[in-house]
Amino acid sequence: MAEFTTSIDIDAPPDVVFAHLVSADRMVSWMGQHARLEPVPGGEFAVDINGYLIRGQYLEVDPPRRVVLAWGMAGAEDLPPGASRVEFVLTPTASGTNLNLRHTGLPDTRAATHGLGWGNYLTRLGAAATGIDPGPDNWIPVASGISPG
Repeated sequence: MAEFTTSIDIDAPPDVVFAHLVSADRMVSWMGQHARLEPVPGGEFAVDINGYLIRGQYLEVDPPRRVVLAWGMAGAEDLPPGASRVEFVLTPTASGTNLNLRHTGLPDTRAATHGLGWGNYLTRLGAAATGIDPGPDNWIPVASGISPG
């Protein structure tokens, strides 16, 4: 199993960045076209990203410091719903927030694509959290040779 970690500095306070991880309308401002979110431990996490159905649940919700998700893809044998873990840690900085992301439990076949995806989406989150419209979500992992299932 693979692990992906990265971080980004965002020019917005932690509570604003946090809201983009737990509110459906804010989530789709940076990732996907539709979301159903119940941000409590055991609550539903469902985001539809260009035909990819991300499914899982919230494992930990500690406003405005931390969100941990079980993450997977509906129909994917190697990464079924809830099979991996995504952790967002938000740390206040002088200019806003440092977001540290750690995605663990990824099958080796999905690690590179998820790394590219997180690079794309964290940039979009940084824009959305500062009030900039990042535009339509057009990122498709298939372009890198990996199919949904």
